[in-house]
Amino acid sequence: MAEPSPPPTAAGARRLARGCWSALWDYETPKVVVVRNRRLGVVYRAVQLLILLYFVWYVFIVQKSYQDSETGPESSVITKVKGITTSEHKVWDVEEYVKPPEGGSVFSIITRVEITPSQALGTCPESMRVSNATCHSDSDCEAGALDMLGNGPRTGRCVPYYHGAARTCEVAGWCPVEDGASVSHFLGGMAPNFTILIKNSIHYPKFQFSKGNIADRRDGYLKRCTFDERADPYCPIFKLGFVVERAGENFTELAHTGGVIGVIINWNCDLDLPASECNPKYSFRRLDPKHIPASSGYNFSLLLPLQVRQVLQGERQHHTHAHQSLRGPHRRHRAWAGKFSLIPTVINLATALTSIGVGSFLCDWILLTFMNKNKVYSHKKFDKVCTPVRSSASWPVTLAMVLGQAPPPPCTADQSPSPPMGQAGCSRGEGQS
Repeated sequence: MAEPSPPPTAAGARRLARGCWSALWDYETPKVVVVRNRRLGVVYRAVQLLILLYFVWYVFIVQKSYQDSETGPESSVITKVKGITTSEHKVWDVEEYVKPPEGGSVFSIITRVEITPSQALGTCPESMRVSNATCHSDSDCEAGALDMLGNGPRTGRCVPYYHGAARTCEVAGWCPVEDGASVSHFLGGMAPNFTILIKNSIHYPKFQFSKGNIADRRDGYLKRCTFDERADPYCPIFKLGFVVERAGENFTELAHTGGVIGVIINWNCDLDLPASECNPKYSFRRLDPKHIPASSGYNFSLLLPLQVRQVLQGERQHHTHAHQSLRGPHRRHRAWAGKFSLIPTVINLATALTSIGVGSFLCDWILLTFMNKNKVYSHKKFDKVCTPVRSSASWPVTLAMVLGQAPPPPCTADQSPSPPMGQAGCSRGEGQS
């Protein structure tokens, strides 16, 4: 049975205090083991090279991680359309074929209209597009029945349709209905030459940087310029045909069916360069799914104002169903600005230097797991220090031994002494390769 340790003495306490004070100022350095193995050296340098290339090329050059960035600028867009076009017996100006007339970042240009002239309150055949509107006799038409998608309540009569041999139920409402008496007019003949002004301004609050997409000139520049990506990138005037072409669409086909075109304005600004290098980049894309018949195209209905004030009360002179139009531009920004900053630079440099150590970890794993002489390498890498089998000293002396202030106890018979490492009491010490 082990004897109890004697109580600590004042001398032991002093030695412990001196040992702690002395150990506070010690410097510890890792042990380096050089392994002369060419294959392992190639793996080590290859891993280091890949990590270095990743940080230098991708992190610092491509991602510009040495910069502070801002991706949410303040922006504004103003649009304006100019041009005239004609249909049968009519000249159309901007006020008629653009809705809303001008201003916001979204507008519609009418390219084909179906006009139902001289509609008045009365009775007429229902449209054949309404469900259960076709009939063979009056018994097929219930008087007073109202279809929410129809044009009015039914009178109970079955009457001939506007054209052909078909018959539909008669309704009381605005007559004639659109489908039966509308006249189609195509307005897209001159539409490719319509001009669209897109005035765009951005502001990055973090960097106090502002810029617009219009050149700072006072010589009537906007009256004669047209956008050209290389020759005139600061002219914000686009021809409608150019926009549709850059979106990859056929203008004539799109003008008949309608569609939605998006204009994407990219502002990617490296503010470490002069402000003249911060330029807008435009791209165009069709937004409606043209391959899905149920949702492709774009159309809407509107009432044109009375051109002649009629004496018949309740008459509306023109009802226009604008089936097809080009809606755009739906503008969208992809904006980014960056400027050199010391904090992200230091953080990414520290990350890069730390990541290089992955090569050492990988090679140590290969060295100690797969190499033929892995036990030899293990003995070189790890040093074993003898520890006492049974401690008979008081705890201050033992702690002083751990701190290197007292000689280690003699090893037992089954342990071989190893060279002094400057510390005692540790069962296993690790070097670094």
